Amino acid sequence: MSEVTNSVPLSLEFFPPRDAAAQERLVRAAKQLQALNPEYISVTFGAGGSTRSGTIETVSMMKNLGFDAAPHLSCVGSSRSFLSETLDTYKQLGIKRVVALRGDIPSGMGGDSGELHYANELVEFIRKHSGDWFHIEVAAYPEVHPQAISLEADLDFFVQKVNAGANAAITQYFFNADAYYDFVERASAKGVSVPIVPGIMPITNFKQLQRFSNMCGAEIPRWLVNRLVDYADDKASLRAFGLDFVSKFAQNLIDNGAPGVHIYTLNNASVTTELVNRISPSLYR
Repeated sequence: MSEVTNSVPLSLEFFPPRDAAAQERLVRAAKQLQALNPEYISVTFGAGGSTRSGTIETVSMMKNLGFDAAPHLSCVGSSRSFLSETLDTYKQLGIKRVVALRGDIPSGMGGDSGELHYANELVEFIRKHSGDWFHIEVAAYPEVHPQAISLEADLDFFVQKVNAGANAAITQYFFNADAYYDFVERASAKGVSVPIVPGIMPITNFKQLQRFSNMCGAEIPRWLVNRLVDYADDKASLRAFGLDFVSKFAQNLIDNGAPGVHIYTLNNASVTTELVNRISPSLYR
């Protein structure tokens, strides 16, 4: 397969493997996805730091494979000293990007959620510790963070993260384009000028998608639920429908000014490759 040159930036997200077999699968997937020429890849960080070492190891591996790798960094459950050590480790590895998140509080952690409590505090900490070394991505929630007290409060928290020193934002995945357009418009009215890149979730497994969506507050439109239910026992048809819908959805976002796309790969090379290949060759060629 020939290498892709992107006129609209593409980024990909991976999660750390849990065992040696999963790591081998990840390496194979990553090598296949190099042909898509992503601007960078991100590596997730488990709730409360449950994959701390795995994230660092995976980021190092991805960098060695030739990717510009951006580790997720969460302040929940992390001390300032741990964050400092982690940032120093990434700097020594030559990592130039991080995704700064508050992170999820695991059950049982209670009030012991770390010395920093919000993502804007983490962004401020990174800037004070490392200056402009890191390009910082933060999270955005077009359909509102599930723990937000209001729509306006959620937007204000986002603005605080940007004003603290973030360079760009990646959204939680969504299936309602109008929610994204409205969020970008409201953020712009608050003075936000950094790129807000839509997160794109492939659809290959309906039950998995429902579970993810229930956890993160992403709405699956009723009509889409009904279509996916129809394919519940037909994996091939569900995959085909999912690829068709999500590729057209992503294309619509790009055609209407989205500054890039960030695909949640779920470490699946074949689906991610086919999804990107279905997007207009005038944008991915």
